[in-house]
Amino acid sequence: MIVYPKAKVNIGLRIIGKRNDGFHDLETFFISAGKSDVLEVTESSELIMNQYGLALDSEPMKNLCVKAYEAMRSEFAIPPVEINLFKRIPFGAGLGGGSADAAGTIIAINKLYKMELPLERLAKIASKVGSDCPFFVYADSLDSESGEGMVGRGRGDILNKYTVHQLSDYEIRVITPDIFISTAEAYSGVEPSGEGEPIENLLKHPVEEWKGVLFNDFERHIFKLHPQIRDIKERMYSEGALYASMSGSGSAVYGIFRR
Repeated sequence: MIVYPKAKVNIGLRIIGKRNDGFHDLETFFISAGKSDVLEVTESSELIMNQYGLALDSEPMKNLCVKAYEAMRSEFAIPPVEINLFKRIPFGAGLGGGSADAAGTIIAINKLYKMELPLERLAKIASKVGSDCPFFVYADSLDSESGEGMVGRGRGDILNKYTVHQLSDYEIRVITPDIFISTAEAYSGVEPSGEGEPIENLLKHPVEEWKGVLFNDFERHIFKLHPQIRDIKERMYSEGALYASMSGSGSAVYGIFRR
């Protein structure tokens, strides 16, 4: 079974505050953009994880795909599988590549063994693997070319489908510098901005006005540590982007351009 886990970008990312469980409450709009990985899951006599493409900083058996398999096995009597991952989405870039691969593993297992579990059930299992994994369970069912994505709240796992119709007139270009930013590094210096106007209202502004109303709260901290990321954002604007932002906790930067 072969699936193609997609990268995502965050349009607007407000860190509302820290939770009692150590996570942060946030509000963002997820939409698929950029590259896809290639993931194959087949039947096997033992659990095997193979990694190809971009080099990763972890041992294969510590990959989130293995964690996703184990999350499925903890609820269903599934046999071992062999997972072959060809990595194209850079890691540590705020594009959700690891979470996308984990969700892809869950989806592939569901298809391979004809389990016919609904997306809502798969998303609940995915939430045990990572906060933004549930979005990637739904990603293939969304028409990102038409501006369809999901608003995420809570840890990013409380999702509601939302369409920004005007995005169908634009294209999203992603640049990923050779900079790795860990989640711990990103959150260590972030300053929560608290509650604000619902992101759905902000997304209704014309794209030309997003620069003044939609912000990524990670940027203030990350730009100080890595000014070259800020430079990429400024270059996006100089090249004609109507809106540009760092995605997630960085280091990838995307720009929205007229087609």
